[in-house]
Amino acid sequence: MVRRILGWIVLVPLSAALIIFALANRQLTVINFNPLAAPSSLDAPGIGMPLFLVIFVALLLGVVLGGFATWLTQGRVRREKRQWQREADRLGRELDTTRRSQRPARTSRNEIDDLVDSN
Repeated sequence: MVRRILGWIVLVPLSAALIIFALANRQLTVINFNPLAAPSSLDAPGIGMPLFLVIFVALLLGVVLGGFATWLTQGRVRREKRQWQREADRLGRELDTTRRSQRPARTSRNEIDDLVDSN
């Protein structure tokens, strides 16, 4: 419950700030990937997009690329975890087998009575 409340405490102001940012930056910006093109103006060749959209797309692209890079670098850790998990499973099965083989044989109730009577 506390986690949900803290999530709302962070999420609501962040959402409000993003909406205010988007409303304040609605002017068109020319997007052009040609470095030799004319200086930035609305009549220059390229795509006109709102500035907030350019910034949001750049942020989203950065988050996705950062997550992918992290996932790639964590590959070794995931591989080692799978290896250790297989080893733990193998050792657990081996321990169960050893425990089963070392259990004393069950004696019947009559054998126990005979042992008690003979003493």
